[in-house]
Amino acid sequence: MTQKFDVVVIGAGPGGYVAAIKAAQLGLSTACIEKYTDKEGKLALGGTCLNVGCIPSKALLDSSWKFHEAQDGFAIHGINHAGVTMDVPAMVGRKANIVKGLTSGVATLFKANGVSSIEGHGKLLAGKKVEVTKPDGSVEIIEAENVILAPGSRPIDIPPAPVDQNVIVDSTGALEFQSVPKRLGVIGAGVIGLELGSVWSRLGAEVTVLEALDTFLMAADTAVSKEALKTLTKQGLDIKLGARVTGSKVNGDEVVVNYTDAKGEQKITFDKLIVAVGRRPVTTDLLAADCGVTLDERGFVHVDDHCATTVPGVYAIGDVVRGMMLAHKASEEGIMVVERIKGHKAQMNYDLIPSVIYTHPEIAWVGKTEQALKAEGVEVNVGTFPFAASGRAMAANDTGGFVKVIADAKTDRVLGVHVIGPSAAELVQQGAIGMEFGTSAEDLGMMVFSHPTLSEALHEAALAVNGGAIHIANRKKR
Repeated sequence: MTQKFDVVVIGAGPGGYVAAIKAAQLGLSTACIEKYTDKEGKLALGGTCLNVGCIPSKALLDSSWKFHEAQDGFAIHGINHAGVTMDVPAMVGRKANIVKGLTSGVATLFKANGVSSIEGHGKLLAGKKVEVTKPDGSVEIIEAENVILAPGSRPIDIPPAPVDQNVIVDSTGALEFQSVPKRLGVIGAGVIGLELGSVWSRLGAEVTVLEALDTFLMAADTAVSKEALKTLTKQGLDIKLGARVTGSKVNGDEVVVNYTDAKGEQKITFDKLIVAVGRRPVTTDLLAADCGVTLDERGFVHVDDHCATTVPGVYAIGDVVRGMMLAHKASEEGIMVVERIKGHKAQMNYDLIPSVIYTHPEIAWVGKTEQALKAEGVEVNVGTFPFAASGRAMAANDTGGFVKVIADAKTDRVLGVHVIGPSAAELVQQGAIGMEFGTSAEDLGMMVFSHPTLSEALHEAALAVNGGAIHIANRKKR
């Protein structure tokens, strides 16, 4: 007998599993299809984010930063020690345990909310039917009133550096090193490349980042990207801009990489090479030819502003559709879609999706950059506040970076918040909450912030927009 559900979700990543849980909470019979399995061959929910992305990378970032602090940052606090070492397999093992706990947690949430978890590969057929190919090769057809496509993304492969997951690895392989490579190469100076490069640099690797673009962190505010480049370079990352990789050759346990830069043809040898040039949507065998759903010119599922595809009752969310590839974007799209299935007029503000890079210092922003606003002809007032003037940051010996608030010069409405420094992700989220409700810089400046906190830096930057900062000298307006 064919199973029928109100909602069938293909993919159990941060978009898919959240959508499935929300649908069940709203009283819809729901199934979620996932094929990913862990090293033990067991179904592992949570997608890239929980298994090989956001969560495991943050576990390694935190562990490696604690090691760095123990080596170089404790003495100033009066903590004397000697002989601190890093047990890399133990660090990686801790990461694996965190992942296992969270993925099993999703399974528990499915059970608690009444979501039917189906193991296998899901494929959309015509008429909102879904074909599920089980691990044993058997095939089942499921009928649905609504289908949500949430298959996620995978690392982009590049011909000059074919991944073997041994010497040349992608972001997944870079999470599994059992020892610190002496010479580590990273292709790509984006979020993934900088985070993974930072992990292994802190543990002692000589890290070289090869970035094809001449501009560093092009999506970030110029002031932030300049500060980030300076800081990360000081930390030991050799970031080569305008370096386009043209080829590579693995010789035993090392790889020789060819690249071109302003000086011409170059060669460099690494013990490990991480390819981190971005991700692409997973659409392989996702759509039957007659299902009616179309892809755009870049291979993403075509959707409208509310994630509806060209087929009524079929939606797509997360990395497989336009926009930034971010777990929190996928989750909120999933909730929006389910709410709309229930007849609610839910929508999503794509202008206020925060971006975060979990290096140290953290880098985060929400809204528009100063350069983008000026290019649009918008007159702005800008306020900045350095963490070097923050009592809380000084107490923690973590004073690098600043908070930058950008407001419309005519209305004072906050248009962007950009942070590089301690707890940047948390501070930017405060800005995002205010911006969602149309806050002005004056509004932020009039709020009471607890003392001493890092949040006071946001308060002072907002005050500085209109020349009212207290704990730094204000710039004279022209």
